[in-house]
Amino acid sequence: MAGPYRPKPARKPGGRRPDPGLQKKDENELNINGQITAPQVRLVGDNIPEQGIVPLSRALQLADQMELDLVEISAKADPPVCKILDYQKYLYQQRKKAKEMKSNAAKVVIKEIRFGPNTDEHDFQFKLKHAQEFLQEGSKVKASIFFRGRSIMFADQGEKQLLRFAVELEPYGRAENMPTLEGKRMTMMLAPLKKKSA
Repeated sequence: MAGPYRPKPARKPGGRRPDPGLQKKDENELNINGQITAPQVRLVGDNIPEQGIVPLSRALQLADQMELDLVEISAKADPPVCKILDYQKYLYQQRKKAKEMKSNAAKVVIKEIRFGPNTDEHDFQFKLKHAQEFLQEGSKVKASIFFRGRSIMFADQGEKQLLRFAVELEPYGRAENMPTLEGKRMTMMLAPLKKKSA
């Protein structure tokens, strides 16, 4: 059974409730205009007539005169550091930068080369040639040896094979780690060498 109805306490006179339209959308966004609560702020930037510590009301007035936003760029400073700028343009640029960084990071391709613990020399050389091509085109190479059934007894042999693989590929790439055994699979990652700028 629900308890007795209790009315919400009335807001204190002069208490400001932020405009719902100004609420922050995500954690990367900054406080702007009415969301800034400090009594005074430190104004920075080249485009403003007054720099230094000013009352919040004056900073908001300047932003309004310039038809821009007052943006709190460092909330933890005392007083908070603010800039006057076009916030929508700023957000667009930040998102564009983040998108570019993400697309650059996504360009790292990993190609897997698989062996058995008793791969013969011909097969080893064939896989080595493929790995060279992958590294030369800028892809990472994940070399894996699968141990089926009792072949796990050849783990030492598998490790030697992976180390030899890394040594043979030294002109094209470097091993990022020593061979590691996880369950019935031993792996080693090789990254392409950075091309020297001319």
